[in-house]
Amino acid sequence: MRIHKLKMVCLLAASVVLAVPTAHAGPGDNSLTWASQKEVVSAETYFDTSRETVVIAQHVYDGLVYWDQESEDFKPLLAKSWKQIDPTTWEFELRDDVVFHDGSSFGPEDVVYTFNFITDEANGILNYGDIRWLKGAEQTGEHTVRLTLRESFPAILSNLALVLPILPEGHYDTAVEGTDGAKRYMAVKPVGTGPYKVTNFEPGEAIVMEINGDYFADSPKGKPTIQTLTYRTIADESTQLAEMMTGGVDWLWGLNNDQAKALSAAPDVTVINAPTMRISYLTLDLKGTSGTDVFTNRAVRRAVAHAIDRDRIAKFLMGENSQVVNAACHPVQFGCASDVTVYDYDPETARGLLASAGYPEGFTIEAYGYRDRAVAEAIMGDLAKVGIKTNLNWLKYGALRDQIVEGKVPLANMTWGSSSIPDVSAITSYFFGGGPDDPAKDADVQAAIREGDLATDPEARRAAYAKALGRIAEEVYWIPLFSYTKNYSFNAALDFMPTADELPKFYAASWK
Repeated sequence: MRIHKLKMVCLLAASVVLAVPTAHAGPGDNSLTWASQKEVVSAETYFDTSRETVVIAQHVYDGLVYWDQESEDFKPLLAKSWKQIDPTTWEFELRDDVVFHDGSSFGPEDVVYTFNFITDEANGILNYGDIRWLKGAEQTGEHTVRLTLRESFPAILSNLALVLPILPEGHYDTAVEGTDGAKRYMAVKPVGTGPYKVTNFEPGEAIVMEINGDYFADSPKGKPTIQTLTYRTIADESTQLAEMMTGGVDWLWGLNNDQAKALSAAPDVTVINAPTMRISYLTLDLKGTSGTDVFTNRAVRRAVAHAIDRDRIAKFLMGENSQVVNAACHPVQFGCASDVTVYDYDPETARGLLASAGYPEGFTIEAYGYRDRAVAEAIMGDLAKVGIKTNLNWLKYGALRDQIVEGKVPLANMTWGSSSIPDVSAITSYFFGGGPDDPAKDADVQAAIREGDLATDPEARRAAYAKALGRIAEEVYWIPLFSYTKNYSFNAALDFMPTADELPKFYAASWK
């Protein structure tokens, strides 16, 4: 089987080589080209929250602090030190030797500008949920800034490290106005302090980053050694594999298991299946506003939970490092409870629950997805076995999320990566804390989450989150499925190791 698949990949590679000239990347010119299907239209992570854009932003921008996965500790980045003044006030002492890619000096005014811009809801940043705890920032000294929180937020350092890059003062002043009168912030030229600077950008096609020769030497990100990073959008999976085989691409991710097995037999290619912090889940129309009220009945929701063979899907479609998830969070996140109601795969129980709810013959609904069609189809196949027939609709994430928030979607297979933040506030609080993405609006759940979000004692936080997660599972407000893994394929000459945060650190990679 493996030899057959490898021959297929090689034939695809040959056809691509005959069709178009391939620009070889790699150790020869100390460059690295990576690719995925995502059309990156902006390097502005505040206005494009796709995983690829977040990865690019980690190379172009820096935050105040750095999360070191290996030591599981926060380290100084643009901030030299920090201290908590009181429950809602934090002060940061900043470095005085950092310059932006445009040559301007980094200072407190840049931090103040960044945080005051993103906290203004009128500016419409897409990850506003990640900073809802932040009220604003002010300069308090030549090299110090003070952040004022709306309320105590123990996960502040995680968010500062992973989702809040610092921009130069006035960064968005040059944004052009569209015909609809809205500013096109995502089209502003990217300027950061990170280890790489953007030198060429063709939205939807490619982005080129060159090493930042002025990057400060003692950054916890380290001094990068690869001179040029290039991201390419390659929509066709066969073309991706062919480019990997012929040297046009050095690094791929998101391969399905068959593709990974095929490439693992190829010479000079390394394939790794690694865990991530992303989970798959089903969200349901709990209010009955989508044209059907079937999921307002808890017995029906429980039937769906028992109908899905999560272990099989995780094993065969994700890989060896995937695990079944029972709570509405990722097991590695702080505060993620394990003692919740578990819905084992049990089609007979599922059929019994449907009958008790008044659906002995099942029913038909519209189902939605945006990512990994094979996973969605496997779920729909399991539902069909207990009498729940589905019509699968496929949308882009943004459009699907909007329809879910508007209550127009009966059932959807979604995923969430928590912006790689190792804390349940990045997922459970986001989806069940009363915001627009909260499908339940359960006052008891919201109260428990708020208690966990505000508590400074770690054990008190765990207890509060456990209460919320227990009720979410008992009421089946969500149906968590499994954790994602990612198949990585890269040039065997590349010294690279994936991490669970799903943020490849090319600035730490090198050619052997």
